[in-house]
Amino acid sequence: MRRVFLGILLLAVLAPPLLPRTEGADSPEAAADAASTDEAYDTAKELFDTFATPEIKEQYYFPSRQQFYATLRQFEAAYDGNSLAALAQREPDMKNVLAALQSVPGQSDYTDWLSGRVDEVQVAHSIVESERNRPARPALKATPGGLPVIPYYDLWYRRMQGRAVPENAGELMGRLRSAFAAEGVPPDLAWIAEVESSLNPSAHNPSGARGLFQLKSETAKGLGLSTFLPDQRTDPDRSAHAAARLLRQLKSQFGTWPLAIAAYNAGAGRVEQALGSNRGRSFAEIAASLPAGTRMYVPEVCALVCVRTGRPFAR
Repeated sequence: MRRVFLGILLLAVLAPPLLPRTEGADSPEAAADAASTDEAYDTAKELFDTFATPEIKEQYYFPSRQQFYATLRQFEAAYDGNSLAALAQREPDMKNVLAALQSVPGQSDYTDWLSGRVDEVQVAHSIVESERNRPARPALKATPGGLPVIPYYDLWYRRMQGRAVPENAGELMGRLRSAFAAEGVPPDLAWIAEVESSLNPSAHNPSGARGLFQLKSETAKGLGLSTFLPDQRTDPDRSAHAAARLLRQLKSQFGTWPLAIAAYNAGAGRVEQALGSNRGRSFAEIAASLPAGTRMYVPEVCALVCVRTGRPFAR
């Protein structure tokens, strides 16, 4: 049976988010994004019919509207939900979606975001498989140098060792590190941009986040960035200063970098709630109560920073 996923990805790029969201609901950005989903569906189908090669059409078919809604809802629910098993179940879909979209020229702004999410799904799948026949508990391992215990850090460290450095890292990382240092944030943490966007300043996702640090519009505006003509989230220097300010605020609020990184991904409210309900003080103590995507994201960031810099990431 041919797969539906190329069409779904074209729709994901063109259509507004499908799950209820309140952020920026009345903003100019939201109004600009609020073109009808039906119109987005028709446009995406036309693109598929016009530009997909015969080989692609042999492998992939365009989804019905019902399939489109269902698939994107499943993606978002798995990332935002608490179950690693549910996230792991999305692996075949995500791998095929990425492969399909990579076959269409000019889609790097989306695939550079998506590739990081595929990594997270694949690691979730490996964890679920390894724990299938044993008690489901995190494979805790301290980061080098006696730093805080971070669930699944060892898996991510091994995976990051095999990841190629993005080609534009030499051009960008000096600027990003300088911005982080100027904001009082460890410069090494600027590598979070690789996890967020594969160091693509124009990267975006279906939820409306943009830039090297994947800032949503309301978050960016709260940090002093313009997000509408021009969209300063795509400016490497301005976005780096903004992301660093946000991370500094979260570190001040939660006390440790792993918790700050978790809040950067899931939102401060989710982390506060998990700390309160678990009476915890560390990421390891609350990880199981956080979204599955965040449980993958925090060790991914910490491991990547260590691999790229040769230094364990500081508290």
